Amino acid sequence: MNDWQTIVALTAMAGLAMPAGALLARIERIPSRWLEEEVQHTIVAFGGGALLSAVALVLVPDGMDALWIGWGAPCFAAGGVAFMALDRWLARSKSAASNLAAMLSDFVPEAIALGAAFAVGRTTGFLLALLMALQNVPEGFNAYRELRASSGISGGRLIAGFTAMALLGPLAGLAGYFWLGDAPEAVGGIMLFAAGGILYAVVEDIAPQAHLERRWAPPLGAIAGFLLGMIGDSFVRG
Repeated sequence: MNDWQTIVALTAMAGLAMPAGALLARIERIPSRWLEEEVQHTIVAFGGGALLSAVALVLVPDGMDALWIGWGAPCFAAGGVAFMALDRWLARSKSAASNLAAMLSDFVPEAIALGAAFAVGRTTGFLLALLMALQNVPEGFNAYRELRASSGISGGRLIAGFTAMALLGPLAGLAGYFWLGDAPEAVGGIMLFAAGGILYAVVEDIAPQAHLERRWAPPLGAIAGFLLGMIGDSFVRG
């Protein structure tokens, strides 16, 4: 296969992990409520780990290689702020569309980065595709459970919708490949923007929130700390 065919195959595989997670969520509920909650939390935590590995192993290293830290740091910070704004909007809007937007908010930028990575000759696109698939299974699982509980949409329609959304992966990947092949700095900026947003999403999900009126503050603190480490690493490496 040539590059664009590989991109279509990889992003489609990663996208179809979303309906795969939804199908897993359709399995009959576990009799023990305690055990069911443990399983759900474990699946969500697994997805968070996959997201963090994408940030640490692909998005940040490749982004920093392609972009000067003076531009890279604002891109990373902007990603965190953008995801915070999306998170606050989702908190006010409980519609099904909002939940779908949350699930796609990391998938689409990563698919663009994957296509762009192939365009500039990087081999990390394969690793990124694997990590995208690993994170999309638990995200699809969690989104299906939440949407079934909060909306009147049938399970079959939800799975069909998740399958249709998987097509966004190849479209985004090809856009990154054909439009950003001659712009490695733009590729680096997209990677760092996505990394900042993903880090916010992961920390927001796992940080204690029960007694925090402004639950978005700890994730922004995590982004600031990670950003400081990125700046320090750039100076050390020269």
